Amino acid sequence: MTLPHEAKVLQRLEHDDSSVRLRAALAAGTTPHPGFVGKLVERCASEPEFPVREMLTWALTRHAAATTVPALLGEVRSGNPQARSQALHTLSKIGDRRAWPAITPELLSDADDEVARSAWRAAVVLVPEGAEHELAVMLAGQLGRGEREIRLSLSRALIALGEAMLPVLDAATTDPDPRVRVHALATQRLWRDPETGFGFAIEEAKRVVALGGAGREGR
Repeated sequence: MTLPHEAKVLQRLEHDDSSVRLRAALAAGTTPHPGFVGKLVERCASEPEFPVREMLTWALTRHAAATTVPALLGEVRSGNPQARSQALHTLSKIGDRRAWPAITPELLSDADDEVARSAWRAAVVLVPEGAEHELAVMLAGQLGRGEREIRLSLSRALIALGEAMLPVLDAATTDPDPRVRVHALATQRLWRDPETGFGFAIEEAKRVVALGGAGREGR
């Protein structure tokens, strides 16, 4: 039986006022209950406000993975981009590697930038030991994609894989597409010097490519 408190939380997750929804999500995470999971996942797919979505994700991380992960895995196959993106984001926060098989090449190359970014972030958290190189190959297939924030997200994901990504990144510096070469060179620079700004790394890489260079600096 749903207790009055739980019923109130569920009702407030649908409230018109985003501040009420935020407090409801906070309450759902503060006092977890299996009955909240379905509504929290459902709300992730439609919630328009970023702070509320973040609180929904936090609330889901407070529940048992045995309950949340199956529900989220269903969402990553949704036709709704926000549902896919938020489910992947939440899976990355939960960190249960049983979700790894759901991180498909199709998600890593999703036409929606936010879905793809969420898939990259989830992938580097969930990748099993020994599969880093394979993942690096799939991620490298997205080099040169999108605007600055998208490219930065991909660079960070590749760097998070550690040395397993270095041969893949090195190969990408000779790609026929100059956008791929620039992105690969900039990522190499960030790997060597994490304090380098991404904008500076990109501009430097553009100069190298314009001059006909490729590969690691100094090679």
